[in-house]
Amino acid sequence: MNLKPTMLQERIATLDILRGMSLLGILLVNMYAFYLPMPHIDLGSWFTTPSDIVWQQNLDIYVQSSFYPLFSMLFGYGLAMQWQKAQSREQNFYGTGLRRLSVLFMFGLAHAVLIWWGDILMMYAFCGIFLLLLLRLQPIWLLLTGIIINGLMHVFMLFVVGYISFNTEVDTYLNITDVEKAITAYGTGSWVDAFLQRLSDLSVQAGIGMWIASLFMVLPFMLMGAAASKWHLVERAKELKWLWLALTIVGLAAGIFLKSTPILYSRTYLLDYIKVYIGGPILSIGYIGLIVLLCLLPVVPKLLSPFAKIGRMSLTMYILQSIIGTCIFYQYGLGWYGKVSVATGVLIALGIIVAQMILAEIWLTKWKQGPLEALWRKLTYKAKTESS
Repeated sequence: MNLKPTMLQERIATLDILRGMSLLGILLVNMYAFYLPMPHIDLGSWFTTPSDIVWQQNLDIYVQSSFYPLFSMLFGYGLAMQWQKAQSREQNFYGTGLRRLSVLFMFGLAHAVLIWWGDILMMYAFCGIFLLLLLRLQPIWLLLTGIIINGLMHVFMLFVVGYISFNTEVDTYLNITDVEKAITAYGTGSWVDAFLQRLSDLSVQAGIGMWIASLFMVLPFMLMGAAASKWHLVERAKELKWLWLALTIVGLAAGIFLKSTPILYSRTYLLDYIKVYIGGPILSIGYIGLIVLLCLLPVVPKLLSPFAKIGRMSLTMYILQSIIGTCIFYQYGLGWYGKVSVATGVLIALGIIVAQMILAEIWLTKWKQGPLEALWRKLTYKAKTESS
């Protein structure tokens, strides 16, 4: 018996809504990198106009660093669901899973080289291999392993690195040479200029340190998501509503407070670290809990169905966001690079999401999945057939 992909009727609406919501959050964060010379600036000190500062601070609290953990947990949840389905049919999932991750890595590589340097797919595929090796563990051990791995990073950063520098105030970070190169290439250059700059920025984004860091920053949340999947926490949301309520209240309250500390107090390296690496993931759990609870109300999944539909096409929509973003801001498109305010960037992001909702609505009336999802499926299961 051959392994088969998840069919439409097997999908869980809440998970698709969460994926769609995370696409919005990821886009809001990625907008900075579409129209500013990231990763060569410090966002916290880049903006000078009061309105930009307020908008940036609010995005920092409510969005920044809270949606990559959310998406990582969803990635782990989905991969564990596929593993459990294979187990129930007494099938070996590891070969199919490895092929699936390999195809995802190739999508990410093409995305990073040809479209936009800030790709996350390659690192998700990379961390997914380690998750695949650990999926046999009981859910409690998946959860504990994730907590321990992430905790080791905190111990190292807070007690080794932090002992030296965390109590000092954050210096204004600005690499003026790299900033000028990025502005020239993306803001006034041709596609070839942008391509060469993209390779340079990619060398920063995908440096060896980032691959190692991803095992402590991304893999743990995948493991936590896999544990939640094995416990069927979303499927059993009605039965476990008090657990979800507690996670929501604690996650939202603690997450928002921790992420607000650099603004409420003096901005130190310690508070910045807590905001990003502790407050961000905690708030993401609060967001997940809130959506899960809201989806228990019969009317909410219907109201949020546009998010569910882009969530069903999350790979296609993620790549499409990069295509649209670069075409809007780079010189070979509309040429708006460095010319918009933070508020305008948010409005553009919302416009892109609305356009994607309309596109998903039209597409899914005719096809069951997005074009890249269909290609991903074909490449994964075709390889399975050819190797059989």
